[in-house]
Amino acid sequence: MNKDWSPAARVQGLGTSVFTEMTELARRTGAVNLGQGVPELPSPPGLLKDVSAAVLAGSNQYPPAVGFPALREAVAAHQARRYGLEYDPQGEVLVTTGATEALASALLALCDPGDEVLAFDPCYDAYPAGARFAGAKVVGVPLAEHGDTFVLDADALRSAVTPRTRVLLLNSPHNPTGKVFTAEELGVIAALCREHGLTVVTDEVYEHLVYDGAQHATIAALEGMRERTLTISSAGKTFNVTGWKVGWVCGPAELVRAVGAAKQFLTYASGTPYQEALARMLDGVEEWAAELRRTLQHHRDLLSRGLASAGLRPYRAEAGYFLQADIRAWGYSDGVRFCRELPTRAGVVAIPTAAFNLRPDAPSYLVRFSFCKREDSVISAVEKLVNAA
Repeated sequence: MNKDWSPAARVQGLGTSVFTEMTELARRTGAVNLGQGVPELPSPPGLLKDVSAAVLAGSNQYPPAVGFPALREAVAAHQARRYGLEYDPQGEVLVTTGATEALASALLALCDPGDEVLAFDPCYDAYPAGARFAGAKVVGVPLAEHGDTFVLDADALRSAVTPRTRVLLLNSPHNPTGKVFTAEELGVIAALCREHGLTVVTDEVYEHLVYDGAQHATIAALEGMRERTLTISSAGKTFNVTGWKVGWVCGPAELVRAVGAAKQFLTYASGTPYQEALARMLDGVEEWAAELRRTLQHHRDLLSRGLASAGLRPYRAEAGYFLQADIRAWGYSDGVRFCRELPTRAGVVAIPTAAFNLRPDAPSYLVRFSFCKREDSVISAVEKLVNAA
């Protein structure tokens, strides 16, 4: 075996994540934790009741490896209803142990040692880890700062493609920036993928959490993209049940089978009572999600105004759980140092965006704050930041 792809090389550098470090800091200092995206908001009461009923009724053994049939049917109906995309629940929908397993399984299925995966930088830290397990490498395509938001750098994207590029990993709505890729940007990405024969793996776990009246659009619905796209989503963010770890993959049967072949040797299957309850809940997601969006948008606005009052310039969060802030006004250029000192200085925990950076020359002065918390938690954090400014 080439020593570059030995087991030790594949996990080198994965180490303890910054999330673990910052969560421990919050615990030790009693700081308000705006670091991890762990919601403090309630889940749908009917969903919780259905899970309890499923457990008591005995739905506690392995589900089918591809997922509970009713959930696969509900996911297919959801994609048709929202995006006009028809998927056969028998072969084009796969239930996974959260979106993270879906992403890892997709990369294991699609990549060989030495392959390259494009991802927009900064990116969720599970992406490079999943690629490393497959012996592949994630290549960061920088998102450009434009005023108080982030935009596609089309030239950087084109220049990142090489003969080794196999997959483009798209995340929209985007973590950690809160960006939603525009229709024009998705068109540019789609055209490049068609030109170079790339497979798209699109992470859409925040699809229902887009703010200010905007709508999520999926790249799979664009011309010539359904047949080359694996669309990944999950229940965790939509229903505030991140601990349930129920996700799914939709795509052409050949690609979904490949993902399933990898997935069966990771968890095989999980979450039978959760899957059963979610199959019923997904049909009514729109009403629930509309109320959740209103709550999260209000919390986003509270946090954004508070950060500005504290002198930490916020960027616009168009979707999701998080917003970015520029910390330089507090005399910092290093987000890691800022986040390590913030619990003591202000009683608040955040995450340095450097934890998501793929490129060594990426900006180091950005920090990610979470607003998927109770209103009183957001208000308390804002007061502490303003007082510490």
